[in-house]
Amino acid sequence: MSRSAKKGHLLIFFLKGLLMGSADIIPGISGGTIALITGIYDKLVFAIKSIDPKIPLYLILSISDRRYIDRVKQSIYSIDFYFLLPLIFGIGTAFLVLAQIIHFLLSNYSIYVYSFFLGLILSSAIVLYIRLEEKRIVYLISLFLGFLSSYLFLSLSKIQLDHSLPIIFVSGIISICAMILPGISGAFIMLLLGQYSYMLNAVRVFYLPPIFAYLIGAVIGILSFSHLLSFLIKKYRFVTLSFLIGIMIGGLKRPIDKLIIYPFSISMALFIIIGILMVFGVEYIWMDRKDEFRD
Repeated sequence: MSRSAKKGHLLIFFLKGLLMGSADIIPGISGGTIALITGIYDKLVFAIKSIDPKIPLYLILSISDRRYIDRVKQSIYSIDFYFLLPLIFGIGTAFLVLAQIIHFLLSNYSIYVYSFFLGLILSSAIVLYIRLEEKRIVYLISLFLGFLSSYLFLSLSKIQLDHSLPIIFVSGIISICAMILPGISGAFIMLLLGQYSYMLNAVRVFYLPPIFAYLIGAVIGILSFSHLLSFLIKKYRFVTLSFLIGIMIGGLKRPIDKLIIYPFSISMALFIIIGILMVFGVEYIWMDRKDEFRD
């Protein structure tokens, strides 16, 4: 691969991370949905799985036994930094830089934001299902179960909890698992647990204790959950993808709940259409030049 091609891939991974982070800030929209839409979901799950959670333990043991240094090196070399670093940098940039912008848009133009994502997610679910190489009744059943699970989960009422560091730590574990699932928003989980506004404000003012508590929980949660997802994708790929698409469709409950309180308008329809056209436009470009853009 040429140097210019590598730079292009790094930029693409960064932009996809930026989109994932932006989506995760919005309650009801999942970064996992964006990963699935942009074609990096499998790569993301397996890249996270490649991170050995025993690295800190090996570092500690290497103080008394230098042989563990080799294990640390092997574990680090197995990590797909070429993919993960620009993606994480994009997600982090979205959280730090776009939090203010997203907060402003949700406060003043929420009807347009949720209309856009309604069209985006609906058309993406259709495109992703068409992409499945096989069509069987078991996949439709899996899709329906994913839809039902997501819809029922998103129907839960808000839970009132305090903002102590242990609660935020556990919230990080739970919400990060949702962030990697399409259709179930990590931001919605934080909203459900009563931590969303508190953590959004902590990020905006850069208050470190809750940020660190959340990040530690998130790292533990995502490393554990990625092993389960990678196993399911490897062994039961189409059933798992169908279930994930179902979760995505069930996740439409959140933007619909936000929009149903407003009378239907031309502007709402326009932003739904923009979301739909964007997905089908990207899909057309992808199908026309997929060999060129393949990671």
